[in-house]
Amino acid sequence: MTLEVGTELPALKIDPVSRTTLALFAGASGDTNPIHLDHELARSAGMDDVFAQGMLSMAYLGRLLTDLFPQDRLRSYGVRFAAITPVKAEPVCSATVTSIDEVDGERRATLALTVALADGTVTLTGDAVVAL
Repeated sequence: MTLEVGTELPALKIDPVSRTTLALFAGASGDTNPIHLDHELARSAGMDDVFAQGMLSMAYLGRLLTDLFPQDRLRSYGVRFAAITPVKAEPVCSATVTSIDEVDGERRATLALTVALADGTVTLTGDAVVAL
């Protein structure tokens, strides 16, 4: 794949986030906060329903990166949580090349990352650096 500044990489579209996904991710990640699993508790906290763990969206972005680049080429990866991901939402992960630099004799691309929902809500932003 040829990359240059401004290149938008193929997006990763995620199936709707289900309650089963939240329960399985709670077990896998150790984030068993009941607000992600218990509808009644979420409602008592003022939420409409349970919502996804923030790290689940980060994991989806990680999948985007490793789908696009071999894991050993990932040099850095960081995110900032911006909004919740409601149950049944369909996140879309995307990456855009923002710079290409030579570092320590290695050509590297910096990527701007986002996870967004169908209504345009951005739930996660971040960046990653990959060796080319």
